[in-house]
Amino acid sequence: MCIKPLVASLAFGLCAMTAWAHHGWSSYDSSKVLKIEAPVEDVRYRNPHAEVDVQYEGSRWDVVLAPISRMESRGLPEKSLTVGKIVTIEGYPRQDGKHEIRAERITVDGKTVELR
Repeated sequence: MCIKPLVASLAFGLCAMTAWAHHGWSSYDSSKVLKIEAPVEDVRYRNPHAEVDVQYEGSRWDVVLAPISRMESRGLPEKSLTVGKIVTIEGYPRQDGKHEIRAERITVDGKTVELR
């Protein structure tokens, strides 16, 4: 029995599943644009995407931003996103009702940053 083809097949399958899970943008409803202005409640500046939490319509919403490298290259470094700072987020909500938004742009300190 040759182990190399089996290992290669498993590795390829794992990579394919990881890529599919990471790029699941189809779970967001691009026909509904939400625009929220709210203070940041929590910041997670990490890969693969930075995230912030805000209050919207009485619930806490997770906002998926962009990869850190993209945000920094477009002028939004980590120090710009802090708890309590008022931000404006425009993006798409999840179709399944989970309180999560895929942000297309974010405005911080009067500067709008395109995330996609």
